[in-house]
Amino acid sequence: MTTPASKRVKVRRGPKKGRYDRETIDAVLERGMVAHVAFSTGDEVYCVPTLFAKVDDKIYIHGSSASRTLRALAAGAPSCLTVTIFDGIVLARSVFEHSANYEAVMAFGVFTAVEDDQERLRALEAFTDKLVPGRWGEVRSPSRQELKGTAILAMPISEAAAKVRSGPPDDDDTPDAAIDTWAGVVPLEMSFGSPEPSPGLKPGTPLSESVKRLLDAGPTRTRS
Repeated sequence: MTTPASKRVKVRRGPKKGRYDRETIDAVLERGMVAHVAFSTGDEVYCVPTLFAKVDDKIYIHGSSASRTLRALAAGAPSCLTVTIFDGIVLARSVFEHSANYEAVMAFGVFTAVEDDQERLRALEAFTDKLVPGRWGEVRSPSRQELKGTAILAMPISEAAAKVRSGPPDDDDTPDAAIDTWAGVVPLEMSFGSPEPSPGLKPGTPLSESVKRLLDAGPTRTRS
């Protein structure tokens, strides 16, 4: 059993759902598509949704160099980043036991600006291929001007925890199990629709191989 890196990442509500091993944390970060970054600056508190990518032991976010959020984070604002994957609805016989199956990660730390050009390119490649694996090799690389206008920040994965709930409702072994109402799990599936070509696409341009692979994979059933 692994232990939390610090008191503030220790799962207190439902402690048995807490996971502190890097394998679980990394798996959630690799599957999750959207992160929320919370931070305070001055007298204001913000929570911003953003795309992200994990490379080795760091979480990367990016955006315009003019972004107020990225400037505040790069200046050293303490941050909390969360990623949540909703896996399914858990239906019980009582209102109290209804729940959801999910995988979530919470990470604390400070973002710093990435200045090294090679690391910046690796991060951008990770952002691109996280959306559609293999897409980076099909498109034009960023120009020097585009790189200049892009801020990339990194936060080490050193203080993080996962929380995971899976399985059926918790009332199978209670008197409520005798209630004549269906109970169980409704898993969530994620699938992509038919590609919609850009209005300016040259006639006859075939669908990219990366997109074909994405569609061929079919619906993804999340864990239950």
